[in-house]
Amino acid sequence: MMRKDRDYKPLLLVPMLALATLPLVGSPSTWLTLTVAGLAMGMIIFIIASGLTLVFGLMDVLNFGHGVFIALGAFVATSVLGAMGDWTGSAQLWRNLVAVLPAMVVAMLVAGALGLAFERFIVRPVYGQHLKQILITMGGMIIGEELIKVIWGPQQIPLPLPEAMKGAWLLGDAAVEKYRVFAVLVGAAVFAVLAWTLARTKIGLLIRAGVQDREMVESLGYRVRRLFVAVFVAGSALAGLGGVMWGLYQQNVVAQMGAQVNVLIFIVIIIGGLGSTGGALIGALLVGLMANYTGFLVPKVALFSNIALMVAVLLWRPQGIYPVANR
Repeated sequence: MMRKDRDYKPLLLVPMLALATLPLVGSPSTWLTLTVAGLAMGMIIFIIASGLTLVFGLMDVLNFGHGVFIALGAFVATSVLGAMGDWTGSAQLWRNLVAVLPAMVVAMLVAGALGLAFERFIVRPVYGQHLKQILITMGGMIIGEELIKVIWGPQQIPLPLPEAMKGAWLLGDAAVEKYRVFAVLVGAAVFAVLAWTLARTKIGLLIRAGVQDREMVESLGYRVRRLFVAVFVAGSALAGLGGVMWGLYQQNVVAQMGAQVNVLIFIVIIIGGLGSTGGALIGALLVGLMANYTGFLVPKVALFSNIALMVAVLLWRPQGIYPVANR
């Protein structure tokens, strides 16, 4: 048990990948730019995937409709930020944050509310039936995308960065984009809160105990079903937050944007180990770095580089980097 808790080998994967590509890229400044971009992309993917890894790993629910919460969060952000043009157009960072933070909060609340309805009417009737879960949640995502088109229209909507988050800082010859640094900080904060909640709080203890022995926890008077519903809502809210970050990263939003990143999300949680927050973080950073490095070095390989990454990790550890069952 302790040996698994002190397994630090996966922590070396991210720096090893970064250092291995330095001689291939050649220019240290270009390598630094690619690395920061990859870390930022990885952190945004982690925010999105963290909600699904909780639902998938802890509740044993194959929610293929997770993308609808991502898209909803992004579209809500377009409405909130669009109504705060004076704040997003300011060159002062604090005024931009006053606009972006409420957009994040509102997106999380709306996505969480949809998640509550999604769990009640779509997921709950098919608990324990994986094939039906795949079919019905994908159907729910398609319906959700159509409803988004009804409310916001079918056209692509621009989501420009706030003024103070545009541009980059120059570190020597390397350009480090401001928004990417912001994305890394937000992702690190989300990971810290999740890790602390799951490892250091009574709620986290009950969640982990409920996964391992639900009957015992219920015999102590705790309502595990309500706890798991709360986990589903929290996962949906995190997807909404990730949608805001991804929309700002792409600087435009479409109703299908959630479905477009679904493959990346599942690659991340498979690499990390189902239900593992730490594993999802490492997996997301690996995916983000791999996409940026291969996109620069060999663009044709970038299309399937993350699949190759997943295969390599699973050949090393078939259950993922940090499988919950082994912790």
